[in-house]
Amino acid sequence: MKENLAKLTTNAILHAKEAGEVPLSCNVKPFFERPKDKIHGDWATNVAMVLASQTKQPPRKVAESIVKHIDDKKRFLSKVEIAGPGFINFYLSDRWFRETLKEIKLKRDKFGHLDMGCGEKVQVEFVSANPVGPMHLGHGRWAAVGDALANLMTAAGYDVTREFYVNDYGNQMRIFGCSVAARYAEILGEDVVFPEDGYQGEYIKEIAQEIIDKEGGKYLKLSEEQRGEFFKKIAYRQVLDHIKKVLLDMGVKFDVWFSETSLHESRAIEEAISELREQEYIFEKDGALWLRTTAFKDDKDRVLIRENGEPTYFAADIAYHKNKLNRGFDKLINIWGADHHGYVQRVKAAIRALGYPEDKLEIIIGQLVNLWRGGELVRMSKRTGEMVTLEELLEEVGSDAARYFFLMRSTDTPFDFDIELAKSQSSDNPVYYVQYAHARICSIIRFAEEKGFFSSDTKGVNLELLCEESELDLIRKLAEFEEVVETSASKMIPYRLTKYAEDLASLFHVFYTKCRVIGDDVELNKARLILVDSARQVLSNVLGLMGVSAPEKM
Repeated sequence: MKENLAKLTTNAILHAKEAGEVPLSCNVKPFFERPKDKIHGDWATNVAMVLASQTKQPPRKVAESIVKHIDDKKRFLSKVEIAGPGFINFYLSDRWFRETLKEIKLKRDKFGHLDMGCGEKVQVEFVSANPVGPMHLGHGRWAAVGDALANLMTAAGYDVTREFYVNDYGNQMRIFGCSVAARYAEILGEDVVFPEDGYQGEYIKEIAQEIIDKEGGKYLKLSEEQRGEFFKKIAYRQVLDHIKKVLLDMGVKFDVWFSETSLHESRAIEEAISELREQEYIFEKDGALWLRTTAFKDDKDRVLIRENGEPTYFAADIAYHKNKLNRGFDKLINIWGADHHGYVQRVKAAIRALGYPEDKLEIIIGQLVNLWRGGELVRMSKRTGEMVTLEELLEEVGSDAARYFFLMRSTDTPFDFDIELAKSQSSDNPVYYVQYAHARICSIIRFAEEKGFFSSDTKGVNLELLCEESELDLIRKLAEFEEVVETSASKMIPYRLTKYAEDLASLFHVFYTKCRVIGDDVELNKARLILVDSARQVLSNVLGLMGVSAPEKM
């Protein structure tokens, strides 16, 4: 609708120019926003106020010239008004809103899909948990956000690839392998000195026990060093498989699992450094090799190769991003935890040093998750006495509640996850409230089908009968869905989906309270059934983008 209004307004400005009411040199692109109160219309623009500074005319006079030349041949509008110092308020016709119901019935699960992406290739890299232990709640939040964002961008017309970067190289992996090897020997009765910097979690013992259950004690004959290296590979595979299983339980599937080790084995790091050297951004200092990131707004230059000849994590990250770009992605999106905040500028600097624009890479930094139960902050798992894992949360509240709750707030704010609220079957629980609206509509439709009242075809249905305020408010909200998808995808803010879903469910419940769907008036029954089935479809579509199920019964 914004595009249609922009065309109407732009054409009106052109006609005003031709009539000599606006100077030919004036040029501006109309910007539209929704008024906070519906009494001020469905859309408003300040284009007259912007043009006034160019025309040297009062804004209201410019607005009058524009409004006079608006030619609404398609009858989108019921009226256009000038308000305040020169705002132009557009009121859409009820007829146009009712046409939305026909569009929903025609497009069904594709309603809300757009072509704004034009098939551009986008990679979304998210979660990327280190394969040295179980995932925490923050990983769950990034899984929900990343997957929903990928769904949104796919719906908006982008060609999206989901990728998990596996940090399977370096000292942390060595320490991990030694930790498992020590617990393995300890369980089998050996006297061992546990590594001072080793991983202490109970899960290390569980991994060691799994190896014993499958293989017995045959690895005791290996030297301590051999055992550590061998267990690094075995335990890493066990943890990675477990990570994949938990994510699948959450409904999150990745297209690519990219190994950091492959960057070292393929000499990708050396190639990336060689390319940066050609661009003359590499220099040597104190026996190390540095990248001049200060040339691109970083607060200091960064080491790529240490004095001992070992590459830094930053060097591997540069090679990884170069690999991404070489794969032909038009846009890279990384979702990182709050602990990576100081890492953003140096990676963006590396992208620019490689010859790409800074906006080629978008980095979303997310804040932490706090877990609450019964008004008290939960810090430890009842099962192990350690941190509560994502797996435990999913077991207790389920995938739907976990995903929905993780999406409810902007990623730049910490999130308090209330376990008891997530489990409750009441209208206070937002995911239950939205899913219940969908299930209730399904119940209405089943009843209508049993009585022979229901038809999904809008032909022969008099939608003009839908004129009650609660009916029109519900239709207006349905018509907003494409705009919500566009805004959420372009601004990369999937939390907008939860707000929209709750508003839509609320308006349905208001409509259901005030309007009897199946009564004595057969024609009105047909129209209202089209309306509620359209609401069901859009609720299903928005829940689908979130990765949350739309139950038919509850």
